[in-house]
Amino acid sequence: MTAWGKERFEANKPSYGPRQVPPAVGNDPQGKCDPLGIPRLLFYGGTTTIEMLPAKDRMLQFFEWGHVWRTIWTDGRQLSNDPDQDSRWLGYSVGRWDGDTFVVDSNGFTERTWLDHFGDPHSDQMRLEERYRRADRDTLELTLTLTDPKAYTKPWISDKKTFKLEPKGEPMEIFCAPSEEEVFNQRVRGPAGRAKK
Repeated sequence: MTAWGKERFEANKPSYGPRQVPPAVGNDPQGKCDPLGIPRLLFYGGTTTIEMLPAKDRMLQFFEWGHVWRTIWTDGRQLSNDPDQDSRWLGYSVGRWDGDTFVVDSNGFTERTWLDHFGDPHSDQMRLEERYRRADRDTLELTLTLTDPKAYTKPWISDKKTFKLEPKGEPMEIFCAPSEEEVFNQRVRGPAGRAKK
C-alpha cells in the first residue's frame, strides 16, 4: 500500500477478519446499506447469484445481493473521463471479446466502497480489468487485475474465481433494507459494541 492507502486501511473498521471489531463500532459501508460496489459484489458469489444478460449494445449483470443491475457497454465506446459521470458505486464499464474471453475494463469508482469485507480501500483512480471465460458449460472463470497508483504500489492480480451454473430456479430476494438494518443494529450491533467496551 501507499501511505494514502495505509491511512485509509487503518481508518476502516471491518467486522470480519483479523482486524474485526464489533459491527456497532465498525464503519463498514454495508452496515448502512450502502451499495457494496465493484469488485466487492463479485466476491459475494458464494452467497448470492450473479446473472449475465447480453443485449444488443451492452452486457447486463444482475447481482441478487441488493438486486443491483450493472451495465457493461459493448458498443465500442471508451472508458469515461467525465468528472460528472465518474464517482459511481459500480464504476463505468466497457466490455469486449478477446477470443473466448469477455474482458471488462472499468474506472470512475467512488472511494466510498471497500474492495472487500476486510476493509481494503481503493481510490477514485482505481482501474479494474475483469476477464470472464467459460471453462465448460457449467463453469465460468473470472480473473481480476486492479490498478490503483494512489492506494497501491503495484497492480494486484487475483486468483482465478470460479462460478458454477445453478440449477433452474428463481433468484431469492436479498435486499439490505435500512429499516431491517436499523432493527439489527439495535438488537445485535449495539449490544455487541457495548459489551466490547
